[in-house]
Amino acid sequence: MAVQPEGTPCWADVMFNDVEGAKSFYGDVLGWTFGGSSSEFGNYTQAYADGKAVAAVVPPMPGQEGPSQWCLYLAVRDAAATAVRIRDNGGEMLMEPMRVGDFGTMCLAREPGGTVFGLWQAGTHEGFEATGVSGAYCWAEVCTRDPEKTDAFFPAVFSYRSRQLEDDSVDFRLYELGQETVLGRMAMTEDFPPEVPSYMNVYFAVENCDEAVTRATERGGTLHFGPITTPFGRFAALSDPQGANFSVIDVTTMEGETPGTTDVPND
Repeated sequence: MAVQPEGTPCWADVMFNDVEGAKSFYGDVLGWTFGGSSSEFGNYTQAYADGKAVAAVVPPMPGQEGPSQWCLYLAVRDAAATAVRIRDNGGEMLMEPMRVGDFGTMCLAREPGGTVFGLWQAGTHEGFEATGVSGAYCWAEVCTRDPEKTDAFFPAVFSYRSRQLEDDSVDFRLYELGQETVLGRMAMTEDFPPEVPSYMNVYFAVENCDEAVTRATERGGTLHFGPITTPFGRFAALSDPQGANFSVIDVTTMEGETPGTTDVPND
């Protein structure tokens, strides 16, 4: 795998108080299998779709117990230098760059709009071994309660080009690297319960959205939105039994015309 452009989503993981319960849920809903875990690395356990590493689950370290939340990692060449840019642009470092054996270097940050995300400076672990296939990462969007701050931050730190979706029903922006659209930004409205903070909504590909939703809700998950068919695919927003938000999408089932976009100059 070639080194990914800086700012490209490259990995996702989540901390669960009940790891075995999470493995059972996602195994049933997304078809994941799981590798072994090592106490040396906090019992970090990789998830696989068709034999390819696509995510990871991990128990909390003592004192870190709390609500579960998916974390998306963005590829960087120098985590320490990116951490400086994050601070310089109003972000907050939640975990300073930390070497993880030979696998790479990670850190966690919060952007000014409130969304938590990670950085990954690859070593031997370069990130997703598959994307877009059933059970694998497919897309992500920053769901933010302060879109102006979010829109100023991400292009400044990662050199994204911004394009605004021409759709009066939603305030949605696309972040691009070169010719690739790598991340979305959605402004949260009153449709979101007030207790829900800004978060990173991670999408996993499925072959049939409705069947995935049925499996999730039958196993204790909660359906928040959808399923709905859009020009980008048929998707639904869910949370797992431990409260972590995620979405599933079938990109082969589409309906309607793709909205246009408008270039937005970066300040």
